[in-house]
Amino acid sequence: MPVSTCILCNSDDVQLFYTDQSEHYASDYYQCQNCQLIFAAPKDRPSTDEELARYETHENDPNDKGYRNFLGQLFKPLNDLLEPKSKGLDFGCGPGPTLNLMFEEHGHAVNIYDPFYADDESVFNKRYDFITATEVVEHLFYPRKEFKRLWDCLKPGGYLGIMTKLAENDKSFFANWHYRLDETHVTFYTQKTFQWLANNWETSVTFPGDRVIIFQKPE
Repeated sequence: MPVSTCILCNSDDVQLFYTDQSEHYASDYYQCQNCQLIFAAPKDRPSTDEELARYETHENDPNDKGYRNFLGQLFKPLNDLLEPKSKGLDFGCGPGPTLNLMFEEHGHAVNIYDPFYADDESVFNKRYDFITATEVVEHLFYPRKEFKRLWDCLKPGGYLGIMTKLAENDKSFFANWHYRLDETHVTFYTQKTFQWLANNWETSVTFPGDRVIIFQKPE
């Protein structure tokens, strides 16, 4: 069944963007003409077991300098914005929570959440000075719901920091893009998508790196 509604902005102006008919991979991808989000058809999403099997292959070690450097792409610009002893939430911390430790080493307090590895929904009953989502939003089946939940958890003046590869509105790029070929990556954001989110939240957005996005909630 064709997709008729955007999973982020709820627009009905959605068009088939790309179909992969390769031998080992089959998926239809749609693009919203309103917010420019690109997403896999629901029929092509991985099962929970398939997701977990993929995540179990990740080697996220808090003692790995390379991994810390990778997370530093978001940590450094966001940490520079924070007041001392800020309270944060790392959303989608994965099997080896590390970003929370990096912030804690700089005097902040950070809760963690992950639906597979730290499934404590009580964290969403609190309010935070900052929230991080590193290499997470591309996995979301329901980004509209999750972004609202995170935004609602932010205090006025708080920051939402995201790390994800930005998509290009180009079919030949998308066809060969390694980021798409991870079967758990089902939702892809262009820069215009995040600009749409900023407009929806009546705020601005900055891009301090080629895969780093930071929003500030209005006071």
